[in-house]
Amino acid sequence: MNIRHWTLILAATTTWAGSAALAQDAPFTAADKRAVVEQLGQALEANYVFPDKAKTIAATLRRNLDAGNYDAAPDRRTLAGDLTDDLIAASNDLHFSVGVDPEWVASYAARQDPARAAALREDERREETPKNFGFAGLRYLDGNIAYLDLSHFADPELGYDAAAAAMRFIENGDAVIYDLRYNNGGYLEMAQLLASQLFRGDKDQELFDYYYTLDGRRVERGQWVLPALPAKRLTGKPVYVLTGSTSFSAAEWFAYTLKKLGRATLVGERTAGGAHPVDRKPVGTDFFVQVPIGQIRDPVDRSDFEGQGVTPDHQVPSADALAVAHRLALADLAKADPVKKADADWFAPMLAARAQPTTAALKAITGRYEGRRIDLVGGKLLYTWRERLRLTLEPLDGDLLAIEGVRDFRFRIVRKGAKVVALERIDRDGTTLTYARLD
Repeated sequence: MNIRHWTLILAATTTWAGSAALAQDAPFTAADKRAVVEQLGQALEANYVFPDKAKTIAATLRRNLDAGNYDAAPDRRTLAGDLTDDLIAASNDLHFSVGVDPEWVASYAARQDPARAAALREDERREETPKNFGFAGLRYLDGNIAYLDLSHFADPELGYDAAAAAMRFIENGDAVIYDLRYNNGGYLEMAQLLASQLFRGDKDQELFDYYYTLDGRRVERGQWVLPALPAKRLTGKPVYVLTGSTSFSAAEWFAYTLKKLGRATLVGERTAGGAHPVDRKPVGTDFFVQVPIGQIRDPVDRSDFEGQGVTPDHQVPSADALAVAHRLALADLAKADPVKKADADWFAPMLAARAQPTTAALKAITGRYEGRRIDLVGGKLLYTWRERLRLTLEPLDGDLLAIEGVRDFRFRIVRKGAKVVALERIDRDGTTLTYARLD
């Protein structure tokens, strides 16, 4: 089953593009509103993961209608927003939303046509391509830490090549950080593919267990570590997952399952709490409802996090999560390998939180040194070597200066009392060289 990629509902109203504008212009009567509420109730009772609760929610919507709660809605879009709010309030499930899109409703019925299905598939491919199928960023952090930024989980049938390239890119890291802070979900099959790289392929390991409704039938299945992958496995390497308050659905499951299996350390904020897989169902000829159709369970104790979210091992503001995870990775690698301790010590000043120096403090550093010069340009220190090479300097703690693009040496300001008298180069192997100040 595909857990489709839908945006987390952060606003009280829901806006959908396309032919919704045309529907807005059509007459909208009290009888139309009643029909929508009735059809919505029927869609809930036929598809919602909890049938008994679906009946209760549908009854709540009908009571709201009879009480006149929707009388003031002047158009379809406003009613969709009101119904979304009431669905979430009645269920405490952020997956629910109601929208207006008669074009989509018409296309839903036409999906049995193979040509139409192929066209829709191609539309999805075109939409995903400029997003690189969710692979928003790949790089190596200091200390040979692989970093993978995932904006969402695309369908692996469409995004397999992008996933394979990303998996190969990170395979040589000593540790890996998955950034899901702003990932609002998608296809659980992509999460399965990426998570499989973290486990052995010759041992059965379940990742997710779930059931869902399909055409009125209850379907149960599990997802396991895949036995064949397009890249080397990362078994035994430390793994860190960054989470935020907008991490949602399949992104939460990726983090939750790895935490439950003891395979990853979570860093960041508690996630949104959307554990249920969803699907979009038509409501009449103009509306649709995004409805949770199943329940996923973790492979350890068959629990989930619906309405509660996933709590990270290290709770820090999401904006700070990457730096914290980077420090943790360096420290953990140093514990396992004494050779890596030198890396941790070298990069620690670059990752430490620090106050921005005052303009006066920066000006005190500017001047001419043997064969080089430091100027203050646009509020930043600019290092010039023999009037040919120009690089920005970044102040670190302890009078240290990091050099733009340089990882194997840095500078330290040498003072005599309050006066800066020299610039000391410190190489990564501990070698030093001092340049006297000339002015």
